[in-house]
Amino acid sequence: MPGFTALPDLALRTFGGAVVAASDESFAEKESLIRPGRPGFSPETFGSKGQVYDGWETRRRREPGHDWALVRLGVPGVIRGVVVDTAWFKGNYPPHASVEAASAEGHPSPAELLEARWTEIVPLSALNGDAEHRFEVADGTRYTHVRLNIHPDGGVARLRVHGEARPDLSVHDGLGLDLAALANGGLVTDCSNAFYSAPNNVIAPGLARHQAEGWETARRREGGNDWLVIRLAGRGVIRLAEIDTTNLLHNAPGAVALTGLDGEREVPLLPRTRLQPDTPHRFRLAHRDPVTHVRVDIHPDGGLARVRLHGHLA
Repeated sequence: MPGFTALPDLALRTFGGAVVAASDESFAEKESLIRPGRPGFSPETFGSKGQVYDGWETRRRREPGHDWALVRLGVPGVIRGVVVDTAWFKGNYPPHASVEAASAEGHPSPAELLEARWTEIVPLSALNGDAEHRFEVADGTRYTHVRLNIHPDGGVARLRVHGEARPDLSVHDGLGLDLAALANGGLVTDCSNAFYSAPNNVIAPGLARHQAEGWETARRREGGNDWLVIRLAGRGVIRLAEIDTTNLLHNAPGAVALTGLDGEREVPLLPRTRLQPDTPHRFRLAHRDPVTHVRVDIHPDGGLARVRLHGHLA
């Protein structure tokens, strides 16, 4: 299984992604492509357009050509892999698909996007029904949009665009920002345990709606403690740390400690400090040394909803 699926889904709706246009959505809406979570299905559930699907489905094409959907990435970045999921589409899936990407700055309209310069990142590939199809991408270019092409028509449940965030941080010139935020280019690069949920959840946009939208480890039965390492959006000075245990009522860590990393140098940011369950904690940090990474140690185990590290780029 390709390792790219451990990277954030840059197209996810909860990260700000949007399906801005599609050639057709006669049977099922295009917006379903980037919803979080696994696609659902209720058999023999019919609406005015036929069987209800949790996905995007076009009409049967009677003329030459193919269908397509334009997706604005919630976070621009370098795409490392794409997942085309035809879950529950068994007799109405497209037999082939391809994916293109473009870099279009500002706020282009769908018409302007169609005129953009598109680069094929996944060549025309065969699909099966009711299956996940994973395609690694070797292109190292920063992109803002992708176009899913299905040949000739049919249904796709989800499109996942995994990669590394590369936002434009110039908008923060002279201002502070969350140096850990996924949307600003932060990334969890290492983690002791991710049994229940992905560590990159802790730097995702917005608030966690439930404990699965944070990071939670298995119960630790041996000595030591769990931890993760966050690569910051850029080398910077952290002034305020937010450690949020919201929704973690009986599985929050007992304490947390923060250590900045700058090459081989370690910078103590927050000593081991007690945490409360289901609580957003805010800690002012006195250290003024810039760092590139932060290690978050939780004692001994448990989960965090969000980690925010506010400061300034060095």
